[in-house]
Amino acid sequence: MAYEITRATPIGELVLNHPVSASVLLEHGFHCIGCGLAAYETLEEGAAAHGFDDAAIDALVQEIKDAAKKEEELLNRADAAIASPAAKPAAKERKKAKKSKSG
Repeated sequence: MAYEITRATPIGELVLNHPVSASVLLEHGFHCIGCGLAAYETLEEGAAAHGFDDAAIDALVQEIKDAAKKEEELLNRADAAIASPAAKPAAKERKKAKKSKSG
């Protein structure tokens, strides 16, 4: 991860860097992700405003970390697949097939 996700992470920064976190937050009732406060409010502040106690905030932070890790792993695999020499001929074949269908 580019930075550590903690209770002090601003929600806006988190969502920009790890879009999957928006889904986790929405599942927990954070329907205000797009509001002006989300740009500056930390996970801890937002969670406390939604009635989370310390244990629930810690669990939320961990759930977001887990989701962000999975998101990063998927992106890394996608990058590796795109960069692999085997992917290039397949991509060319898909382009040819697409052109022949449209032409």
